[in-house]
Amino acid sequence: MDPVLWNDWHPVAASAGLAVGAMQPVRLMEQELVIWRSGDGVVQAWDDRCPHRGARLSLGWVKDDRLVCAYHGWQFDHAGACRLQPAHPQDTPPRTACATRFQAKEAYGMVWVCLGEPARALPPFPEHGNGQLRHVLCGPYPVHACGPRIIENFLDMAHFPFIHTGILGDPQFTEVPDYQVDPYDDGLGAQGMEGVIATGCRAYQPQANLLAADGAMVEYTYRAVRPLTAILTKLPQRPDGLTEAISLHVQPLDEDHAHAWIVLAMHNDSSSDDELRAFQDRIFMQDLQILESQRPKKVPLEPGVEVPQRADRLSAAYRRMLKRIGLRYGVL
Repeated sequence: MDPVLWNDWHPVAASAGLAVGAMQPVRLMEQELVIWRSGDGVVQAWDDRCPHRGARLSLGWVKDDRLVCAYHGWQFDHAGACRLQPAHPQDTPPRTACATRFQAKEAYGMVWVCLGEPARALPPFPEHGNGQLRHVLCGPYPVHACGPRIIENFLDMAHFPFIHTGILGDPQFTEVPDYQVDPYDDGLGAQGMEGVIATGCRAYQPQANLLAADGAMVEYTYRAVRPLTAILTKLPQRPDGLTEAISLHVQPLDEDHAHAWIVLAMHNDSSSDDELRAFQDRIFMQDLQILESQRPKKVPLEPGVEVPQRADRLSAAYRRMLKRIGLRYGVL
């Protein structure tokens, strides 16, 4: 497995959908997992396999704060230890009768899992901590594409007039003005990483958001803060100087399939959550056919496979970032 992603955090589910006593099967980097919430409110992430005969634990249920295997009724506490084997109720289960556990956290409305030993902290998203902004989780969107392709599409402005005509772009305004790309320090020290940031990114947009009445030049800043996390912020256009943001987080199911999660930190107080999600759904569905058509499926990090243009300066820096950190999953 790719140690870069194996030892990083990835979103796997929406926190709001996981009540105490509920469980959900999820997939991450070809690993089948089950997540569930124990009575203390803590999210658990386990290998979706009973150590007895390999049945899926997600076929079972939670009873008295224990996960029960549907096959033979083995009961596991929140530490993963088997506490009861119904065929031998008087016996003490052996210490080896344990579920395989993974580290899990909650942030930005999502459950995050690390399959290995976390080399980095969760991706920083400071705009999400602004109490003056609304936070809306969108997705997950299933995509038959690798994670880096999805991130690159998010970082790309040149496709707006063609794929998002009438919303994010206009065929009469196709030029991408020059912008600045620099290294980005996420400020987390040894638990962080150096990503890339693009400033002065400008595009004409007929309807940049649900509240936009007329077209206008919009200025963005893009940050790629993790291999599979990117954040877009909009230059403040309000007197209070509030900075709105949209973050994209990719959950790699395998090298060719992923779930894309989008988190909004917006000031819009006129639209409902469902309306904001519907707007993002519409934008993402416009991207989907293109994303799933790209060949090769993996992103080439070496020159010569694809022919870049000057507007690709940010994606070129993102590819250099992936090469520098040694990513192998989803790239050539």
